[in-house]
Amino acid sequence: MAENIIEVNNLIKNFGKLTAVNDVSFNVARGEILGFLGPNGAGKTTTIRILCTLAKPSSGQATVNGYDVVRQQHQVRESIGLVFQDPSLDIKLSGIQNLRFHAMIYNVPSSVREQRIKEVLNMVELWDRRNSKVTTYSGGMKRRLELARGLLHHPKVLFLDEPTLGLDPQTRNRIWEYITDLQKQEGTTIFLTTHYMDEADKASRIAVIDNGKIAALDSPAKLKASVGKDIITLKTDDNVKAADEIKSRYQIDAKHDNDELIIEKAGGNEFLPLFIKEFSVNIQSISLRRPSLDDVFLKLTGHEIRQEQAGNSFKEMARRMGH
Repeated sequence: MAENIIEVNNLIKNFGKLTAVNDVSFNVARGEILGFLGPNGAGKTTTIRILCTLAKPSSGQATVNGYDVVRQQHQVRESIGLVFQDPSLDIKLSGIQNLRFHAMIYNVPSSVREQRIKEVLNMVELWDRRNSKVTTYSGGMKRRLELARGLLHHPKVLFLDEPTLGLDPQTRNRIWEYITDLQKQEGTTIFLTTHYMDEADKASRIAVIDNGKIAALDSPAKLKASVGKDIITLKTDDNVKAADEIKSRYQIDAKHDNDELIIEKAGGNEFLPLFIKEFSVNIQSISLRRPSLDDVFLKLTGHEIRQEQAGNSFKEMARRMGH
């Protein structure tokens, strides 16, 4: 059995003169959690669409579970599970009816179908509500049912598109318990898109794509270490003047982010008192912290991570795959 369950080699996707994916290569090991992050227009959604057989590459090759995404689309689709950002359940049906419909689409054998449905509903703690119409479910219950549906046919790779978007912290934590248990117990590979950096921190590795290229691919700890310096965030009466003074006095480029300035400085604890004493522009607020994944994303792409719109690819996937 191949070590990598997803292999992407020199992938290119052109839309006329626009190159959305520009010679991208990466692998995903069996059983790992890969966080796939990128700003809108970076090539993230197009890459996902190719991996899930919704788009054909202009050149290059990609395989999922050993199957070519162009020549063996049916086998790829049988190998993957999907949890969409936007609701895709039939709310007029009960929970168990939704799963029975999905099981038939994915040809789950009738001899094991009901037992498998019971297993996944018990896993997400919805067995007692199996006969209730989905319209009566809370938002968290619907997400848990969608997770159960995505797992029903024992997928080798589970694609999660913003799996906890809009949920309360307790429900978010519970869903992540399901996900991590699944990875550990069944060896399922998780391919995750999220704008919650605490969720991305749970990944084995994170791939950041920007301008059609992989800007970085490493563990969260190593990516944060790559930023290196302490992060100072400040708000002043005149950020333009402040940025110029920081550049001329300290030879540091200050990044503008909304109404704040962000600077990187080694030994921030020692630097900060002198900075505040010397600085001529009035400082409204200032803070110091160690690098985070938000800082990694900002450094690589020039933007903070925002709520992205990868859901469009998954909505189209739902339509084309019968959900």
